[in-house]
Amino acid sequence: MDQAPRAEAVAARWVERTRPVWSWLALEWRRLGTAAATLLIGGLLLHAMFGANGMVIYRQKHAELQSLQSEVERLQKENGQYVDQIRSLKSDPAAIEKEAREQLHYTRRGEVVYVAPDPPPKPPTGRAKNDR
Repeated sequence: MDQAPRAEAVAARWVERTRPVWSWLALEWRRLGTAAATLLIGGLLLHAMFGANGMVIYRQKHAELQSLQSEVERLQKENGQYVDQIRSLKSDPAAIEKEAREQLHYTRRGEVVYVAPDPPPKPPTGRAKNDR
């Protein structure tokens, strides 16, 4: 019980020392709240725009997705052409003959194949190359 007056005195001194701060906070709490909310909203907007999953990254990923989808469509179309070509080479005699003539240079009786020579190499220009 001897300690009670001393503790009350310490508490009273602390209250008197901090009274200006509490008075100022009581008067300015709306401004402080508005400033804190503004900072919070600004931080959230920055994070939403430039964060790990923000709008900038989203647009990059969306563009990448579209380019990959167009590449997949192109490859599927190319694959379909190859499937058709394989199917025709397995069953169509005209397609087999065409490939034999083009790749193996086969001919029918009485046909003559003329093969053009390779073009001559380009003559040197006489200019020295600079390797720097």
